[in-house]
Amino acid sequence: MRVFHSWLDGWDERQAQRGEERKQTAVFALDADRAFPGPRETIGIEEFGALAGKALADPAFFEAAAESSEGFKRIDEWLKFPSDISTDVEQNNVVWAKIKDSGRFDHAVVIFHHWNANTWNSRVADYFSRRGITVVEIALPYHFQRSRPGSLHADYMLSANLGRTIQSVRQAVLDGRKLIRWLKREGYRDISVLGISLGSWVAAIVAAHDLAVSKASLFLTAGSLADMVWTGRATRAIRDSLEPEVHLDGLRRAWAPLNLENYSHRLARPDLALHVVLAKRDKVVLPELSANFMQKLKEAGAKPDILELNCGHYSLALPPYILRAGLSLKRGLLG
Repeated sequence: MRVFHSWLDGWDERQAQRGEERKQTAVFALDADRAFPGPRETIGIEEFGALAGKALADPAFFEAAAESSEGFKRIDEWLKFPSDISTDVEQNNVVWAKIKDSGRFDHAVVIFHHWNANTWNSRVADYFSRRGITVVEIALPYHFQRSRPGSLHADYMLSANLGRTIQSVRQAVLDGRKLIRWLKREGYRDISVLGISLGSWVAAIVAAHDLAVSKASLFLTAGSLADMVWTGRATRAIRDSLEPEVHLDGLRRAWAPLNLENYSHRLARPDLALHVVLAKRDKVVLPELSANFMQKLKEAGAKPDILELNCGHYSLALPPYILRAGLSLKRGLLG
């Protein structure tokens, strides 16, 4: 078994190296005006952290300024609509989603994919649509049709630009909530969300703020995005840019609105079922970070259904782990 686990760890490392080839060291920037709209003078990291604290305390930070039901266009399996946040990348301002209809309106699940995803989750969509659940895969900012021209990866979604990262996650949350409102208008009774890796941060914030969500499944998740970026195998280039400019404590304060532990009580509401899949050998989202988040949830009164698999972040996609994760997800969504 030790030999197999050694091979498994090596396989994960090779996948990480392949992903690293596309990444470039990003330039550190605060860009507070992207994160916290409104005129202000140039600020430093301490002032940025103070603004982040105010945003965390503001229940409207992840609410749309004005709800709009216009602009949705359905073309076969594709749905597109305008994002409620306008960025300087035109393609990113139109949200795309891929729909696999079940033919029923009982239940829909919205999938938020992982960072730098380049393929849709077609097998998952096919599987659940055959079982009466409509699956809607939403493109996160700067991914798929929303990609920045000329970019090799989704560097604007998660980077050493603190303000743009907050803006991107906030945009993803608002896009997801806008899609959920559309699904409710279409007649879907139950709404679930599934988030994978970085997508789990988006899915969890959506579930924490949107009472329409009755089930949330979080794969490869943790609480503090700052700690994940600082310690994770997939984000070394980002840390290289951050470290000369900001300490981890400062990054935690700056990204407080993106820390899922701060929403533990919201996620513990009794009408929300939580399902979590974790990897014990994960080098991207370290197991101790996931454990801290699970403890915070339990302290808040949540009772998450947790599956821990003895694999890594990338090797979760290999059998038998993906089969066990899939069966667990089936129970979480259909149970």
